Amino acid sequence: MPTSPRASLLLLAYLAFVSLGLPDGLLGVGWPAMRSEFGVPTEAVGVALTAGTAGYLTSSLLAGFGIARLGVGRLLAGSTLLASLALTGYALAPGLAVVVCCALVLGLGSGAVDSGLNAYAAGAFGPRHMNWLHAFFGLGVALGPLIMTGAIGAGLSWRWGYGLVAAGQLALAVAFALTVRAWRDRGPVAGRPTPPASVPVRQTLRLPAVWLGALGFGVYAAIEIGAGLWAFLLLTEGRGLGAAAAGICVSGYWVSLFVGRVVQGVIAERFGSGRVLWGSLFGLAGGAVLVALPGPAWLAVAGLAVIGFAAAPVFPLLTLTTADRVGGAHADRAIGVQIAVAGLCGALGPTAIGVLLGRTSVEALGPALVVLAVALIALQLAAIRRRPV
Repeated sequence: MPTSPRASLLLLAYLAFVSLGLPDGLLGVGWPAMRSEFGVPTEAVGVALTAGTAGYLTSSLLAGFGIARLGVGRLLAGSTLLASLALTGYALAPGLAVVVCCALVLGLGSGAVDSGLNAYAAGAFGPRHMNWLHAFFGLGVALGPLIMTGAIGAGLSWRWGYGLVAAGQLALAVAFALTVRAWRDRGPVAGRPTPPASVPVRQTLRLPAVWLGALGFGVYAAIEIGAGLWAFLLLTEGRGLGAAAAGICVSGYWVSLFVGRVVQGVIAERFGSGRVLWGSLFGLAGGAVLVALPGPAWLAVAGLAVIGFAAAPVFPLLTLTTADRVGGAHADRAIGVQIAVAGLCGALGPTAIGVLLGRTSVEALGPALVVLAVALIALQLAAIRRRPV
């Protein structure tokens, strides 16, 4: 097990994961007012989202390769400052063009923080904290709309919502800067030799386990986001559930994901990451089968709840066990690749499922999730078998 993390670093890590989720929630509530002020169509938000995704994918990939050179502390401090500046840009933006540029910068900052923190946590924190960190990301996504709603409800401009979060990010950047030295030591992992300071990049990229693991992350992201995105359509058009009830059930899916990370973090700490991870992978497949089975709405709802609870620890535990698959010397870089592929497939996977549903029927969601769940199990098996000696 990793050594116990310092309380101050653990607190900063939790706050950082909350901050990662905040901007996602701000845009959804703030966009109607932003669109009206800028005089642009509703669909123009897609340009900003595309820019943000491009920045996120780029920095999350590069961050894994830059940790050895910059150090985790400097990477987190600089990237959080970059995110704060981007959010300040949102608050001061005179038009859409500036928002798009700020979205790109925000993506660059957020991707590096996400990749850097996951790489650090994989070596320094146990499964309980790893799961709880990702649960706190969901908390940030939930708090974002409340902050923006509160600002607009108080008669303030949407710019205040971004300004408040920018101030919080700036404070977090200062905290990271003041603790740069403390982030250097992640603590040794029992039973595993200390890895060399660095290995050639080409050596990392040539490992089949790196790419098999990254594909696993991509498939997982497609399952998690795809299930949440298309569940409402299945329940209303396919299973005859009313819109209000279906909306509550979809919210329940995301709640089960949050609760699962909190609960299974404790379970993984006690019974081991490997057992919980494999149980979750097969639980995902079981939940997908329930969604795929023809039947009443409650059967699909139960399947979605199982998927949410089972999926909860998969991303954190796959990250935590990266070194077991690729070796400690390659772990930081592999995590960067994994985060980038997950971000890419988190966008492309649900889109592909949507195309499938449009060309067939909404009932194709369940079978699609079954295929993806089985593929995830197969990729995990292949990654373990191809790990370096």
